[in-house]
Amino acid sequence: MDRFFKLKENGTNVRTEIVAGLTTFMTMAYILFVNTLFLGQTGAGMSDNAVFFATAVGAGLMTIIMGLFVNIPIALAPGMGLNAYFMTVVLSSNGAITWQAALGAVFLSGIVFIILTVTKIRQMLLVAVPQSIKMAITVGIGLFITIIGFKLANLVAVTVNVAPDADLSQPIPGSSFNLSLGNFITHHDALLALIGLLLIAILMVMRVKGALLIGIVATTLIGIPMGVTNLSGLSGASWLPNFSDLAVGQLDLKGAISLGLFEIIFIFTFVELFDTFGTMVGTATRMGIMKDKKKGEKTIGKAMLVDAVGVSAGAALGTSTITAYVESASGVEAGGRTGLTSVTTGLLFILALFIAPLALVVPSAATAPALIIVGVLMMSQVRSIEWDDFLQAFPAFLTIVLMPFTGGIANGISAGIVSYVILAVFSNLVTERKVKIHWLMWILAIIVICRYVFIGGE
Repeated sequence: MDRFFKLKENGTNVRTEIVAGLTTFMTMAYILFVNTLFLGQTGAGMSDNAVFFATAVGAGLMTIIMGLFVNIPIALAPGMGLNAYFMTVVLSSNGAITWQAALGAVFLSGIVFIILTVTKIRQMLLVAVPQSIKMAITVGIGLFITIIGFKLANLVAVTVNVAPDADLSQPIPGSSFNLSLGNFITHHDALLALIGLLLIAILMVMRVKGALLIGIVATTLIGIPMGVTNLSGLSGASWLPNFSDLAVGQLDLKGAISLGLFEIIFIFTFVELFDTFGTMVGTATRMGIMKDKKKGEKTIGKAMLVDAVGVSAGAALGTSTITAYVESASGVEAGGRTGLTSVTTGLLFILALFIAPLALVVPSAATAPALIIVGVLMMSQVRSIEWDDFLQAFPAFLTIVLMPFTGGIANGISAGIVSYVILAVFSNLVTERKVKIHWLMWILAIIVICRYVFIGGE
């Protein structure tokens, strides 16, 4: 084991690596509950058992592969934000887009991702898009996830003022509705979510490892006497893995193509592109891999390929985009330096199949606070945006606010790209400041404009 993982060479040992793997698992195990919420019966309409299986097995297998073939402590699982986007795509289509077709779109985005990685266009795109927009995408997705958390827990309510003869099948003008706080007296789930939110926040302040997972479990238990947590599902439940009613191989590639889901495929690919890059480089830097630039870039390249394969593999198993997790940094902080950390985390995810009955009784009021906290963590990237430079600030602002306000990640990214190109062009024409616009930004801007002109904003 020492020879395979090069433990001594990396200044670590088996005990340290196993503890680091357990730490990583504890900090990201919440995805087992949250992904079931997004993609399951209350979300995209898939079987809860199918989603739990795909999440546990997909995260487990790809994390183990990362450990064995790349030998770095980076774990993978269905990405937050992209699973929310997956749910939104299915629900907002009013039945036109099935979850099978959405899985097909995820699979195709994985193929695109593999091609971009092998041809190294992926690295070129990372250079083309301004840093401010890349950071804004992360922040915007954080707010997008946050508003979903507030809605799921009934922490916010919507008041609509329309004429008696209004056609409610059509979009309601923005001036006709208002957001307000939910009613904590009539909605026990809202009160439970508020308790859970404060509990997780306190655990985060205390720097408790696995705060999200502990908070979800504690909130679920508190919900029992409140009548929010329903334990009826545990009656007669089998604690052995349930391999029935799975979504393995049920992706619909033909449907994804015939429905013209190319924009959705693009968004899955685009968001994953920047999310993974930041996680990979950030974690590798903490490990010290990037001290040797040549070796570091080679290692990151191999890791990106595994990550790209994980996207399509996850879709085949029945889950949204599997990606590298920033929570991997917790394992690195615990001393993890090799792939043994990842192998440990991956095995724990697979063993989680034996707790499926428990996961399926967790109410949305218990997982919603975790979504809001994840939004807080993703919001931290806002400090990396140059707000004193309006050329950087305005596109970043549009990217951030349009995601939660319009309910679409695509809208935010599109507005950011187009506005940046327009402002940069005018800066070059009428000011002394000359801004270099990468040729790929021009292509992206043209694609976005054509999308809204010929397809519309729906």
